Amino acid sequence: MICACIDIGSNTTRLLVADAGSGQLRELVNQRAFTRIGKSLRNGDNTIPAKKIAETAEVVRTQAAVAREVGAERLVAVATAAIRQAANRDELRDAVSEAGGMDLDVLSGEEEARLAFVGATRTLLQPAVGTIAVIDVGGGSSELAVGEPDGRMGWSASFRIGSGFLADSYLRSDPPGVDELEKVRRHVEGVIEGLDPPPADSAVAVGGTATSLRRLVGAELSHETLERGVRVLSSTPIQEIAVRFELDAERVRLLPAGILILEALSDLIELPLKIARGGLREGVLLELVEGRKLA
Repeated sequence: MICACIDIGSNTTRLLVADAGSGQLRELVNQRAFTRIGKSLRNGDNTIPAKKIAETAEVVRTQAAVAREVGAERLVAVATAAIRQAANRDELRDAVSEAGGMDLDVLSGEEEARLAFVGATRTLLQPAVGTIAVIDVGGGSSELAVGEPDGRMGWSASFRIGSGFLADSYLRSDPPGVDELEKVRRHVEGVIEGLDPPPADSAVAVGGTATSLRRLVGAELSHETLERGVRVLSSTPIQEIAVRFELDAERVRLLPAGILILEALSDLIELPLKIARGGLREGVLLELVEGRKLA
């Protein structure tokens, strides 16, 4: 079965098309557009502007057409933090449904954590031994989940902090200054203060920040490598980093904030992170082919 997931997040709208005929996912198409819905929400009344709704719907229309062109038999769309916080989320839901020809499921924080956990754990090249933690840093929220390597989540927490929200709130300079980064650190520490997750034997990271860091610092995200990433990003202009590491300039602008969230959560669970192959979209598709309801 060829199936597809469109994931409308705070920073990006992403398409994943995969062949799931064998019970495993074989990626066919992976596309991304920076729609930055989360940034558009900070307009005083917590509504998505009509122009942004139209822009996102057009992206969805294009991505849905691509999915069907490559043979997708099933197509689902999900939305995360920025959309579930928006006062007019139903307007976006209606526009997306009309443009793409599918329903849009607005996921809760717990459901987002669970699907990212499923996608991360069930696409590992080597199955984890013992309990595993999954950290998903998005644009408008971040999730930490702990559970079994077969995809059964036992504990989760969702936080209303993400790379887009923090970058837009604090990072004004190019490259970002030490004082700006310190404000991000303090904000993240304040949000997770008192959190007491169950212990895990290993940990992985998913989301745009994590996948971008593979190019910047490598596949293992320890405290030291994450700090090295912050040093590089705080000493080099955004465009130079984008060219050197073949990253989108908008992603580079968001990366320092995303790194500091990853670092704080990695320090909290006292484990280095490996970058997972799958995440939310993979979790959605795995559950889709197994006939499970998303939310």
